[in-house]
Amino acid sequence: MTPSTPPKKRPSPMWLLGVFIFVFGLWVGVQLLDSGRIPRPVSQWLYENASEKTVALALFDDAWYRAKNEYVDDSMNGQDWGRWKKDYRPFIETYDDAYVAINTMLTSLNDDYTRFLTPEQMNEQHLQIDAQLFGVGIQIMVKDKQLTVVSALSDTPAEAAGLMPNDKIMRIDDELTVGMSVRDAADRIRGKEGTQVTLELKRQGETVVVPLTRSRITMKSVYSEPLEDQTIGYVRLSTFISERASDEMYQVLESFRDKKALILDLRGNYGGLLQNALTIADFFLSEGNIVQVVGQRHGMVRDTQAHRDKEDIRQPMVVLIDGGSASASEILSGALKDHHRARLIGETSFGKGLVQKIVTLPHHAGMNVTISRYLTPDGHDIHKKGIEPDEVVPFTEGDYMAGKDPQKEAAIRYLQSVMRETAQVDTFAHSVSMKPDLSTRWLAG
Repeated sequence: MTPSTPPKKRPSPMWLLGVFIFVFGLWVGVQLLDSGRIPRPVSQWLYENASEKTVALALFDDAWYRAKNEYVDDSMNGQDWGRWKKDYRPFIETYDDAYVAINTMLTSLNDDYTRFLTPEQMNEQHLQIDAQLFGVGIQIMVKDKQLTVVSALSDTPAEAAGLMPNDKIMRIDDELTVGMSVRDAADRIRGKEGTQVTLELKRQGETVVVPLTRSRITMKSVYSEPLEDQTIGYVRLSTFISERASDEMYQVLESFRDKKALILDLRGNYGGLLQNALTIADFFLSEGNIVQVVGQRHGMVRDTQAHRDKEDIRQPMVVLIDGGSASASEILSGALKDHHRARLIGETSFGKGLVQKIVTLPHHAGMNVTISRYLTPDGHDIHKKGIEPDEVVPFTEGDYMAGKDPQKEAAIRYLQSVMRETAQVDTFAHSVSMKPDLSTRWLAG
């Protein structure tokens, strides 16, 4: 007899159902992305398996949705936000189409701080937060409509080449900088490690051409230097963007425990992460509010209080500010001023009273979206106004070229006077403690 052939094993119905659900779900997801009915991003693998047009549409849709639902002004600058989908979505075929559409859409909000980030710019922002960049090591800003050096970071090609604050950048390689934004200039100055960029500078009316070789820049946020009066500790905080900034500041302040007074230099510090400002303010405040964050969309007010269960830094203190001190610098200096914890010396700060959220979009792109505004502890709105110092002291280009720093000198003079007064009080307290009868009569009189 011929042995019978064993029957073939049929696939489990549950297994077939699982395959069907997976394939159908993938197909539905791609169709919905193409139709624009998914406003929020789905998992990254779906984007990676979709066409460029599909991802470009998803990118635009998500940017539109996140701005509509998170931007601080729910009137969207008094416009019908839905028109952007109607006017732009039918014409998006490529990533570049989506970039142009999103940039145009966000520009309509008339908010310099809500902006689209390409994948390259998003990656650069993450590198700044991680304190790693490839470039020459300068901070720049537009001042009097001209691209200007704010400062050269320590141990960088820019510092080695002698770049100075207030150097005007006239050309980057062969390209004129007239009308160039800080972001465009930064894109041109940064680049691969070991490559060269040439800056043409205007310095006190003279033209200086400086070739620079790009290198890996580890962004150190905190710098200290000894003063001639060694009883005063000096620390400069150059940026709040690095996640290491508050840790760096804590380490320096710990080394200053034996100092009798402190100078905190925030000049040229354009801001960074909100949490760094809150953490560093908390180092100096034993109680009270640090900042009021106001969500205009829902009328929400969130106060951030200083922690009481810690040992505060209590030395007399001066904070140096100028027109380049912005955002997180103003949160910190505003809190210290309102609580009478420090004397502010220098010039009026920049005046940026808005808070942005970093939003991740499809295709590794992103946005910075203004989600709230902030007030100082006493309720002052400093946006487009800045913070007035307690003592106004100008710092001119001539001062810098002459090697003078009148603002720092004013801070030292003030702290020395405070320490003299404190020493006199301590001496009197010691003398009356040795003569209790005289002390009692004096207090009674």
